Amino acid sequence: MNNSIKILHWTPRIICILAILFVSMFALDSFDPKYTFGQQLLAFLIHLIPTYFLILFLVVAWKWELIGGLILIVVSLGFTPFIYTHNYIMNHSVWMSLSIILMINFPFMLTGALFMLSHYLKKKNVKFE
Repeated sequence: MNNSIKILHWTPRIICILAILFVSMFALDSFDPKYTFGQQLLAFLIHLIPTYFLILFLVVAWKWELIGGLILIVVSLGFTPFIYTHNYIMNHSVWMSLSIILMINFPFMLTGALFMLSHYLKKKNVKFE
């Protein structure tokens, strides 16, 4: 593997891990002193459900780049209307809702595209070696 393929191999993995950590930070709002520790822990674990799925998608993409990349793109595009609607109802701003979509969904769309590109470049590189 040459350096450009190595970089393309690791870039989507790193971006996806960072994006999953970013999404996971939203689970921290489940901690509230008016609840018991057990209730807070349960709420935290429930708030992490999207993270569990994103980790599963990353594992699939790590093993099968084409399939995983496609899953990341489809899931990201599929959740875009729901995230937009939820945020628009909360803030009544189109631009703020679109910026939230950009922050949350774009890294996963980019990661999916990079996984797929990595797959095709590796496949092409193997044929020419």
